[in-house]
Amino acid sequence: MEDIKSIIVTKGPSGIEIHNPTNYPLIGNGAQGAVFKLSEDKCVKIYTNPLQASMEHEALRAGSHLAFFPKVYETGTNYIVMDYFNAPTLKEYLRNCVYIPESITLKILTILAEMKKANFTMVDAPLRHIFVLENEELKVIDHVNAFKRVHPVPLKLLRDLKMILLKDSFLAEVKRLEPETFREWDSYFQKNNLDYKKMVVSSGGVGSSVKVDSAITQTLIGAGHQGAVYRASEDKCVKIYGNTLHASQEKEVLTKGQNLSFIPKVFDTGPNYILMEYLAGPDLNAFLKKQATLSIDITKELLNILTTMKKSGFKQIDAPLRHIIITRNGFKMVDHVYSFIRNQVRPLELFKDLHIRGFLDAFLEQTQQLAPKLHAAWTKHPIPLQDDEVAPVEEMIGIEHYDYVHEEQNNNKNGKKEKQKDKGKKEKHYNEESKDRGKKDKHHHKEEGHKKDKHRKEEGHGKHHHKEEGKGRKGDHKEGNHHHKESKGKEGHDSHKGTKGKEGHGSHKGSKGKDGHGSHKGSKGKDGHGGNKGKKEKK
Repeated sequence: MEDIKSIIVTKGPSGIEIHNPTNYPLIGNGAQGAVFKLSEDKCVKIYTNPLQASMEHEALRAGSHLAFFPKVYETGTNYIVMDYFNAPTLKEYLRNCVYIPESITLKILTILAEMKKANFTMVDAPLRHIFVLENEELKVIDHVNAFKRVHPVPLKLLRDLKMILLKDSFLAEVKRLEPETFREWDSYFQKNNLDYKKMVVSSGGVGSSVKVDSAITQTLIGAGHQGAVYRASEDKCVKIYGNTLHASQEKEVLTKGQNLSFIPKVFDTGPNYILMEYLAGPDLNAFLKKQATLSIDITKELLNILTTMKKSGFKQIDAPLRHIIITRNGFKMVDHVYSFIRNQVRPLELFKDLHIRGFLDAFLEQTQQLAPKLHAAWTKHPIPLQDDEVAPVEEMIGIEHYDYVHEEQNNNKNGKKEKQKDKGKKEKHYNEESKDRGKKDKHHHKEEGHKKDKHRKEEGHGKHHHKEEGKGRKGDHKEGNHHHKESKGKEGHDSHKGTKGKEGHGSHKGSKGKDGHGSHKGSKGKDGHGGNKGKKEKK
């Protein structure tokens, strides 16, 4: 089976990417890799990460004596050939049941007990990983995290049973069949029940993370200067804020943006907390550390987020790499406390992050290809890449009204409009120039008229001119009809500095960041012609 080595499975920004030059059909894929059917009783699982292949091989070897484990036939650095089960999953098998059969409950309890006996730390299995063969024989696949994750109780199994309305039926059976197991599970749930509505965190001071209660046993995902994030359940987490204003600001962004693809789902909110979906996956910064090149798909995802922000009324247009989580459903972004508060039109922190990773030039080149107008607006002024560099206020000029739309979708549509608009501008400019020329001509004729009048007076009253010579006389003409002043203007933006902190969400940690604009005032100036006094004349 040398040809299976020609199959390439990699992890892309939007999911698994597969190159399969063989005739082996794809039968499934997930977060770890893809599975291909080799025969009626064998399949091969090819992993994106050789480490995960090694982890599952270790688990399968440790559980090779267990009846519900698949048999292994061959292994490689990034693949495992094992049993293929042509059977429904337990989720499919129970879909139309109004209660869970006792026989299935007993088999599940046996599997969990055997896992615990084999010293697996993850005593759990989601319904989709359990296959129901003939005579209700159960087989369990996907053991990559058998010795990595800690699930002393079957959290995923109970979550899936709850989704198909069989959790209560199952727990009732467990309580009747194995009361000691039920008490252990119940004790765990009571101990780890997170009453997030009563939780508080306190400020750690300027530049420091919030202080959390060390007595809380729930998993702390991360803490930063805004708050702390705890794992609330298998698919939920809660962010507790030290400042209720921060909670209110982020709540507004998240609740108004529930229709946006990159915004996490929100389940509950309070004065100092937000319960939202738990995002399983690496942050984009961690992902790019392992990449040699920047995929154009990543650039497209980032541009989609940034343009959607602008169209949706966000004031802070930025997407730091550590705030982007790669999930099965695409890119998600966390930490939106200042999204509706701070004015920032260029993604300065994203630029800095990409510069550190060595991908800024590639990102800008791809942006120029995908959205040339946006690229021109971003690069009109130098991009500050160091903490001590300040973004010029002039960066706002010419791009603050840029609509951030996908240009490839609008260029053809707007081409004619742009030409008409340019033509209109030229005509307007021409008319304005004509008016200016008319004013100058009028002014010129007026001056000539004054000179002629003066000359006639001087010729007609020569004698009187000598008499007036001692007294002096003021000039007949004053220049100043077109005296003007430039109006004083101010253009400013609030300056701000980011504070150091870590925000945990999924596998993501925050780091110190700064972004801001200095305050700018327009200069006051005068430009005009003063009234001129005529000179004394001597004969």
